[in-house]
Amino acid sequence: MDKVDLPGQIITPKKRRKSKVLGVVLLCLIILAVSFNGGMIFAQKNEFIKSASLKEANYAGGVYNKYVTAPANKLTQDVDFNLFWNVWDMLKEKYVDRDKLDDKKMFYGALKGLVQSTGDPYTVYMEPKLAKEFSNDLAGTFEGIGAEIGKKNEIITIIAPLADMPAEKAGLKSGDKIYAIDGQSTAGLEIDEAVSKIRGAKGTEVTLTIYREGFEATKDFKITRDAIIVKSIRTEMWDDKIFVITITNFNDDTSDLFKRAVQSAVEKNPKGIILDLRNNPGGYLETAIDVASEWIEKGVVVTEQFSPEKKNEYLNRGRARLKDYPTVVLVNQGSASASEIVTGALKDYKKATVVGKKTFGKGSVQTLEELQDSSSVKITVAKWLTPGGYNINEQGIMPDIEVDFTADDYEKSKDPQMAKAIEILNKK
Repeated sequence: MDKVDLPGQIITPKKRRKSKVLGVVLLCLIILAVSFNGGMIFAQKNEFIKSASLKEANYAGGVYNKYVTAPANKLTQDVDFNLFWNVWDMLKEKYVDRDKLDDKKMFYGALKGLVQSTGDPYTVYMEPKLAKEFSNDLAGTFEGIGAEIGKKNEIITIIAPLADMPAEKAGLKSGDKIYAIDGQSTAGLEIDEAVSKIRGAKGTEVTLTIYREGFEATKDFKITRDAIIVKSIRTEMWDDKIFVITITNFNDDTSDLFKRAVQSAVEKNPKGIILDLRNNPGGYLETAIDVASEWIEKGVVVTEQFSPEKKNEYLNRGRARLKDYPTVVLVNQGSASASEIVTGALKDYKKATVVGKKTFGKGSVQTLEELQDSSSVKITVAKWLTPGGYNINEQGIMPDIEVDFTADDYEKSKDPQMAKAIEILNKK
């Protein structure tokens, strides 16, 4: 399976479409992001990844074609581009530190503002430096704190810390709000900018100023970055004949590991299965479909909607080896993207009872376009719908049985969500 993106997002070559859900983004940062930002991405799998990883951001030189007339039929209403250049010239003539102004930085800033005008946090412009860092993530250079970030209510937020990674070891939790990075406020920061500030080489430190529900004030968490290596699936057969499959990401290794997990479950013939997707930020769409297909015998697993008239339906793969096993899916606010696709499908087909907290709501699809100067634009082009037609994006999926997992539970080594799953399976 060719991988041309980062966990939490989906990238699909134009010539041979291959999907992978975000976001996206673990903070390696692996997002999506979310991340970068979460969601799914379509992209050209040509020389972009290779070339962007080799080019340095270059701010030297001038800005070309400054006063070219807009091409015909580009504008739906009158727009006077002279206004743009009037402001440009005013800055160059009157700004107090005008000798420090850089034409390319001004130009990239204008493009960034243009893209931000959509109001969509997952539609972003990346200047060459960020595009290079993004391509490094796609190429598998993962060093950071091991968490995915997103944006909730305009605040940079931890979506999911990865098990046994620096973020979790330092005490970060899903839902933590990042108010500052190394003392610099995150107010107004886009997700890509926050990712850039938090990422860094193994052995270096970053300090995140965190606010969490229950905190009287913000607290600083000092985290030492490390290489992020995650085995995406763990299995365990308990004495009470309950088989637990924990999926931390839908990554390169997930398909093979999940096949082994299913085979092991069938051989052990448990009385029930717990599928733990808590704090799972997402991964490959195709892998999500593979996973859901082990319970769903026929029908649509997820729909990709570009507009009310245009959509793609992704069907099950016809395996369904686990369809007769009572199943509970565990989710929380850190379950996003591919996790939500699997959860939504199993819930709609009544193949599992969903327990936990409402999921993150990361169900948008992006396309990644390279520009001629090695910068790039990521544009939201579609949304995910569950088999029942429910829009995942920004809404998340409500569990059938809502059970919280509080900080006090964590401190006391209690897991009420897992306990509820066991109770349900024991009754069945």
